[in-house]
Amino acid sequence: MLTVLFNWFHIVITTISLGYVFAKGIDKKFHYKINRFHHLVAIGLVIATVYAQVFSLFYKVGLVANILLLTTCAGIVVRYRKQIKADFRNYGKHIISVKSVVFIGIVLIWAFFTSRGIIHYDTDLYHAQSIRWIEEYGVIPGLGNLHVRFAYNSAVFALSALFSMKFLLGQSLHTISGFFALLLSVSVLNIGKSWREKCFRLSDFARIAAFYYLTMICDEVVSPASDYAIMCTIFYLVIEWLAVLEAPKEKRDSIVPYALLCVGGVFAVSLKLTAGLILILIIKPAYMLIRDKRWKEIAIYLSMGIIVIAPWLVRTVLISGYLLYPFPALDLFDVDWKIPAVAATLDSAEIKTWGRAIFDASKVAMPMQEWFPNWFSTTLSGTEKLLILADVGALLVFVVVAVYQLLRKRWEELDFILVMVAVTASYLFWQISAPLMRYGYSHVLLLVVLMAGYLFNRFTVKRQRFHRVFYVLVILVAIVKLIPLYSYAFSVGKQPFYLKQKDYGRYESVVYEINGVSFYYPVEGDRIGYETFPSSTRKMELEFRGESIREGFKKK
Repeated sequence: MLTVLFNWFHIVITTISLGYVFAKGIDKKFHYKINRFHHLVAIGLVIATVYAQVFSLFYKVGLVANILLLTTCAGIVVRYRKQIKADFRNYGKHIISVKSVVFIGIVLIWAFFTSRGIIHYDTDLYHAQSIRWIEEYGVIPGLGNLHVRFAYNSAVFALSALFSMKFLLGQSLHTISGFFALLLSVSVLNIGKSWREKCFRLSDFARIAAFYYLTMICDEVVSPASDYAIMCTIFYLVIEWLAVLEAPKEKRDSIVPYALLCVGGVFAVSLKLTAGLILILIIKPAYMLIRDKRWKEIAIYLSMGIIVIAPWLVRTVLISGYLLYPFPALDLFDVDWKIPAVAATLDSAEIKTWGRAIFDASKVAMPMQEWFPNWFSTTLSGTEKLLILADVGALLVFVVVAVYQLLRKRWEELDFILVMVAVTASYLFWQISAPLMRYGYSHVLLLVVLMAGYLFNRFTVKRQRFHRVFYVLVILVAIVKLIPLYSYAFSVGKQPFYLKQKDYGRYESVVYEINGVSFYYPVEGDRIGYETFPSSTRKMELEFRGESIREGFKKK
């Protein structure tokens, strides 16, 4: 737990430095101030992720990458020392407050859960190995031939490698999922404003959904799985988008926050490709920019998006041979390390059929009306079934509301409609393609909660007392939700991870050779963990593209 806190201190110092200099640039160029602590950290997290991916294209991500990063951050602090001192003096005025005490408590809670818990199955299957490849080599052409799941190439693995601190602690830490959860928790904390102002805003309903999700992943954030990072990111983006819509007119009418949040949406895509439909939100800032003919600003924001996504695309091409994986139809590159199209197609089919509870890739074309009943009855818990049914109802209500508001030409409702279109499209894509709950909890929760929040505010407008009663009910439900976590925390609290973090799993392995170099695969099952490296799920028929591993792999 202490190593987790130390690691987070390193992450906060570096990300807030990067976020601070970016915020200063935005203020200078667009006269828009970004001064919320968690906003600076979130921006810095995006920059650090891009940096880790770019660095991996040239060298392994470890000690040298961190030295360069810390040197850059030290330069930022020296350059802006007077402004930083003044800014943090303002933060210091509020350091002794109820909110600060709650924040410290949340940090300790998430550090506790990030230090122990359940190592996700896929973490010992390929997450840990993906991170170690980045730590040891950076990026290797054709790595997806060794294990097709390496080709999923979530940007969160590069970020995990950057902050793993293996070079310092001798153990590769995996604290990023917990840090994303912590960052989202800070955003959720702002729900306290609704009590003071006697008003539940739509962003507060999104915070309720995020809180529900956070209570579900406490026992697994010890794993560096991309699912947790992407779900937390989507919740964060939607909450902050709605918060801007609810802000004072000066901020609400500015293009800057919407455009930057859309850049955050591009970042979400680099975490997991299935997040792409959240970019429907781009319509709002794009319309505002084109309407006002602000072509230079369009170029700036487009450049930001390209800078965020380009390293991820390059890494995907190098690892798999495809621009997007697993989409073999988008075959743009004639390279010798390309994963065979048959393998990529099979992998894509297995993702979909596994999510649909079919477990037979040959049935990927099975109509939804055939697989849905079995999926609904066998894979979902009672609560999840209620959520899916509620989503169907919310979808129908939203269609009616949207059509009604558009026919009445109530253009002030377009902002809500756009957010709901993005959330609804994301939900439908998840439901139709690969509806494994952990892939789409943000869409499942946001759809029903935002629609319920919209109706609640419509029917309780100007009834401030009712809002406070509802607030109390929310607190009571939250307490009930947290009670099971208390018993779980008590049981795992006996585990000896107060100094170090729980390590990856270890498995018995078999050794084989490729071009005279030892590789490993598990004796039983398909998990291999982190320590046994390099490894695959089984003996692979590959060869090096050159004389060493660094030159990559190709099929024999």
